[in-house]
Formats: sequence, C-alpha cells, structure tokens
Amino acid sequence: MPFNLPIFLTWLRVAAIPVFVGLFYLPDTAVAMPMKNMIGTAIFAVAALTDWFDGFLARRWNQTSSFGAFLDPVADKLMVAAALILLVELERAPSWLAVIIIGREITISALREWMAQLGKSRSVAVATIGKFKTTAQMIAILFLLWNDPLIPGVPTLFIGMLALYVAGVLTIISMFYYLRVAAQQFRSV
Repeated sequence: MPFNLPIFLTWLRVAAIPVFVGLFYLPDTAVAMPMKNMIGTAIFAVAALTDWFDGFLARRWNQTSSFGAFLDPVADKLMVAAALILLVELERAPSWLAVIIIGREITISALREWMAQLGKSRSVAVATIGKFKTTAQMIAILFLLWNDPLIPGVPTLFIGMLALYVAGVLTIISMFYYLRVAAQQFRSV
C-alpha cells in the first residue's frame, strides 16, 4: 500500500467520520446544537474539499495508485452515507430519500467493481451527470447540516431540501445512465 499526501488526505476523511457523527451525539449541555451545526458543517466542508484536493494532488504529482483509486470513492461514500443517516436522525432529511441516494451509491459501486473484473471499468467511469449529482448532494448536505439561516430571510433548510431533492432526481437518472452503459455486458454474461 503506497503512502503519500493524497492517500493521507483520503484516510483523514475516513478518520473524520466518527468525529463528525459523534459530535452530534454529545449532550447539548456540553455543546449546544447551533455549535454542533457549525462544527459539523465545517468538518463536512473540509472533507468535501479534501476529496477534490487529494485527487488533484495525486494527478499533479503523479502519485495515483490503484489503492488510492479504490480508497477515495469508499471514503466519499462513507462520509455521505454517515451525513445522510445523521440528517435523517436529526429529522432534517426524509429517510426514503436517504435510502435512494445510499442505495444508488452501493449499486453503482458494485457495478463498477463487476465491470472492473470484466476489464471494462472505463465504460462506467464517472460521467458529467454523476458530477452534477455529487455537487447537488454536497450543497444539500452542507445546508442541512448548517440548519440555521445564513442571513435573515434565507431559508437554509428549504435550500438544503431543494438541493437534496435535485440530488435525488439526479441520483436516479445517473443510476439508470450507468446501468444502461453497462447493459451490453449484462447481455454477454
């Protein structure tokens, strides 16, 4: 297993998950909910930034590796799943929508693994629709974690829920896109 700064940043995202989730389970007498919201949003935002940054550094410094290519999406999916489950627990997101998003992530990860075993991983590489889905998902999670108005009159929860519904629609569209791309392989098995 190679170890370099991009992989370290990815491991840092994985290590942040229990800190991120645990924060919201601290007693309100220790940390008030508005502070939990701010710290949790900051942790998630830093994790999202390191997701972009570790990939950028790996390509820039020519430090890409098969282990990094494996670990990076796992770290992303774990962080998003943890955030969505937490938002359901906090009653800021509907459970059915979290199930759709998490279920799609598991389905597409399994599809990519299967396609890699067939030597066809390029056919299910990340597409533009997947990037739009991820962007909407990250915006939604950040707004829903923050929970309080950023400025008076800006309904943070409404913006977060709207972005989450957009992410949900893009989740379904992108899942069918990837399944359609892989359909040729389904017929040959």
